[in-house]
Amino acid sequence: LPSHPKRTVMRLSIFKSVFAAVSAAKVLLVIGCVLMPCLAQAAVTDTIYIEKPDNVIDSTVAITRYDRRIHRYRRSWNDLIPTQQVVQFCGNMGLVSVGIGWDYGKRRQWETHLLFGIVPKYDSHDTKVTMTLKQNYIPWSIYMKNDWSFEPLQCGLYLNTVFGHDFWTKQPSKYDSGYYPFSTRLRPNVFVGERFTKAVPNNRRKYIKSLSVFYELSTNDIYVMHLVHTGSIGFWDMFGLSIGIKAQLF
Repeated sequence: LPSHPKRTVMRLSIFKSVFAAVSAAKVLLVIGCVLMPCLAQAAVTDTIYIEKPDNVIDSTVAITRYDRRIHRYRRSWNDLIPTQQVVQFCGNMGLVSVGIGWDYGKRRQWETHLLFGIVPKYDSHDTKVTMTLKQNYIPWSIYMKNDWSFEPLQCGLYLNTVFGHDFWTKQPSKYDSGYYPFSTRLRPNVFVGERFTKAVPNNRRKYIKSLSVFYELSTNDIYVMHLVHTGSIGFWDMFGLSIGIKAQLF
């Protein structure tokens, strides 16, 4: 048979091209098998999952009576979370008192504080612990410059009790009837005062929303009785001065 050198060379070049393409495909396949798990892991890592809070009701889903009851139940418990921290000095509730508070109302004009205080023993036998339940009312607030505000009036009342066997609610039988016209364990107080509040800018808030300093003038039933019935004290003598700090958490 006659030989055709040109055809032979062309066939060899075609075979070489096919072999090179097959080799390249094998290499790409191996690289893909190696990189595929890494790419899949990166895709999982970069994916952002957004979870819907449990207390948010989806309007696109039919809401049952059970869902409404659970939502009300959780919202009621959320209302019990304290929104304030308070430190108060003096005020017929101890040398220093610390506690928590809640603010509520359409303008957050109502506040309720629960405080525990310390009375040093001084001339008595031991140190005493007090508990105070306090109700505040702040009718209005005046905004000033640089995130400052001024509350020209805060008023309210509070009940204070002292823990210890030396104090009683009902007069002991060893005293004559009417000897003590009041309880030595429970003290009702009324007060008026003012406060200044500094709001923390949104971009700088870490722990608190605002910080307030205040003062109060307070009195209780014993001082009023001494002023009205016996006249043993002057008008301004029946008032006690207290100062405090209140941190608004949120």
